[in-house]
Amino acid sequence: MEAILKSVKTLIAERYPRCEVAILAGSFIRGEATSHSDLDLFLMIPQLTSAYRESFTYQGYPVEAFVHNWRSYQEYFEKDCLRARPSLPQMVSEGRVIRGKQGAEKLKEEATALLEQGPLPWTDDEIKVKQYELSDLLDDFEGSRKRNEAIFIAGELAARAHEFYLRTNRQWIGSGKWIFRALWRYNPAVAEDFSKAFDCFYKEENKQKVIQWIEALLAPYGGRLFNGFSLGQSENE
Repeated sequence: MEAILKSVKTLIAERYPRCEVAILAGSFIRGEATSHSDLDLFLMIPQLTSAYRESFTYQGYPVEAFVHNWRSYQEYFEKDCLRARPSLPQMVSEGRVIRGKQGAEKLKEEATALLEQGPLPWTDDEIKVKQYELSDLLDDFEGSRKRNEAIFIAGELAARAHEFYLRTNRQWIGSGKWIFRALWRYNPAVAEDFSKAFDCFYKEENKQKVIQWIEALLAPYGGRLFNGFSLGQSENE
């Protein structure tokens, strides 16, 4: 870790000399780094006219730099929270301060407060739409007789199911590897059951655990939704 921190400090001095705040985040900070892990950097440069992101390799390390000014980061915080995937707030909140301790701590407090608030709750109408979409995918999954189709339906089903579970509990969601991590952060037991259900399908072509898991998820909302669902009809009455 000391070698990484030394490289990061040198990188900032060479490539971003006007940087006022620098925060190192990601898997290296969490102690989860692999040979493919990036160095994720949040950088604050007040003179910028707009935010930008760049990727490059430095001293053998792949680097992802997210460069902002004192206005742009707030816009990105807001966008991330509205989509319920707080990538930038999470990065800032969990990161290690490399430069500009006073400004960085203020940013970290702001990011942490947003994370603790959770996303805005879904409205009843939003829940109904998501319930219908999830039901439709589940029907497709259950009725599919072609494994190559079912594989891709299952992937979409996992993403939609994790979203429904977390959003109806006012929790942040994820994408890719962060689907499992977001579930685990909120409820490790549910995350394990969720993972095992899909693992059973992929390994054994057994759909039942996936179907049972999602039916249990939908049960408090009336189960699968088809009959009686309408979207936009009231606008034409």
